[in-house]
Amino acid sequence: MQPPSVAIAYYSGRGHTAALAEAVAAGVGDASATATVLAVEKMDEPGWTVLDGADAIIFGSPTYMGNVSAGFQTFAESTSGRCMSGAWRDKVAAGFTNSGGKSGDKLHSLMSLVVLAAQQHMHWVNLGLAPGWTSSTSSEHDLNRLAFWLGAAAQTDTDVSAGHMHGSDLLTCRHLGRRVAEVTAQLLAGRAGTRDRPRGELLSSARSAE
Repeated sequence: MQPPSVAIAYYSGRGHTAALAEAVAAGVGDASATATVLAVEKMDEPGWTVLDGADAIIFGSPTYMGNVSAGFQTFAESTSGRCMSGAWRDKVAAGFTNSGGKSGDKLHSLMSLVVLAAQQHMHWVNLGLAPGWTSSTSSEHDLNRLAFWLGAAAQTDTDVSAGHMHGSDLLTCRHLGRRVAEVTAQLLAGRAGTRDRPRGELLSSARSAE
């Protein structure tokens, strides 16, 4: 079976979300899957072809004014035709975001990404990490230091460049990429196994489970 193909579709205003996207791609590579990073404000036909052919799409956007950026929303709205046709049905989806505030209403942005995935009939994968930095003996260098579950969330001081992002946030995004690649591989293996089983055997198994 071919390694899963994972596309990372992101918008970045000042480079911070782009750095997170590269960390996500590194995590995909850690799981021996293929990653393609796409800046959505530069989408062209080859880019759309990558998204349509990917087994999984991980969405990324900065959080501006408590929601995804206008640039990302423009991309989201441009996928409406694919929503109606079901072009991305049953692909795996996940998401990440960044803001200047520790909270910054990042959960709202992640929920917007979840809704986008649901409208596209995709399967959402959560972060899969316990919250870090929650006790006197824990550290800001823990994975998931901001304690999000729905996706990966990062915080970057507004006066620093993308080269000075928090190491924990980059590693948390790398974890997300690896997790999505692994879950996608599991899903593809399950589909392959189902295709290899006779229809009568599948129906019998379904009735036995009722």
